[in-house]
Amino acid sequence: MISQYIVNGLLTGGLYACLAVGFSLVWGVLNVVNMLHGSMVVLGAYFCLYGVQQLGLPLYAVAPVACLILFVFGYAIQRGLLNRVITQPILITLTLTFGLDLIVNNLIIHVFSATPQSLVTNFGTVEFAGVRVPVVRVGGMLVAVILTLVLYWLLRHSKIGRAIIAVRMDRHAAALMGIRIPHIYALTFGIGAFMAGAAGCAMALIYPVTPMMSGVFLGKAFVICVLGGLGSVPGAIIGGLVLGVVEGLGTLTLGQQWATSVGFIMMMAVIVLFPTGIMGKKGYE
Repeated sequence: MISQYIVNGLLTGGLYACLAVGFSLVWGVLNVVNMLHGSMVVLGAYFCLYGVQQLGLPLYAVAPVACLILFVFGYAIQRGLLNRVITQPILITLTLTFGLDLIVNNLIIHVFSATPQSLVTNFGTVEFAGVRVPVVRVGGMLVAVILTLVLYWLLRHSKIGRAIIAVRMDRHAAALMGIRIPHIYALTFGIGAFMAGAAGCAMALIYPVTPMMSGVFLGKAFVICVLGGLGSVPGAIIGGLVLGVVEGLGTLTLGQQWATSVGFIMMMAVIVLFPTGIMGKKGYE
């Protein structure tokens, strides 16, 4: 039974990494606590559900389009609104994204209703060493982890990725080198929205999704961001896997009602003992 919960936790942790990496990147580069992130995850899930259930399109065609729509949405939000107050204290941008979250969440409820929905899939299960896992969970986790690793590669080896890292380290020096700061900010926010959309599509495959879950997704992103380290893609992967396993074992030992609390208790311990997180570095806060 313990091995079953650990495997389930690792699979869930892969989804958590994809869920949190965009949030961590935006916070680390823009110094914006994006309260809209949870609603963007839900929005990606509902775009995926609508394309598959209402339009009858295949999932492999709907998911990329949903992620691209979220990218454009995130880019426009940052370039049109957040960029006007990006130099203000963090409380200003937090309040602005909180207001946007309320608006988007209410729009989702109005358009799609608050009834929990999920994609009905029956791909069977795989069994190894007595552990049974649905194929759809394995597929969702693999896609989420692959996207996260691709983002890490792009940040390290592409021109745009190096510009994002340069802005994160010192935006004034980056501006002197000719980097267009407003564009990089908007691009970073768009990438965060893209990853949120991908996480939403994966979540819709596994869990019933409702607009009321935006706060749950946002809370998990907070925990993983603190565990892994601000703005660190490897940290998001490690933090997601750790949170998934801890929640799985917490469910086994204390019950489902305590799983989320165990994650937040662990987060508070990390804040006290390792303020920069597992993979974070000083000077990158």
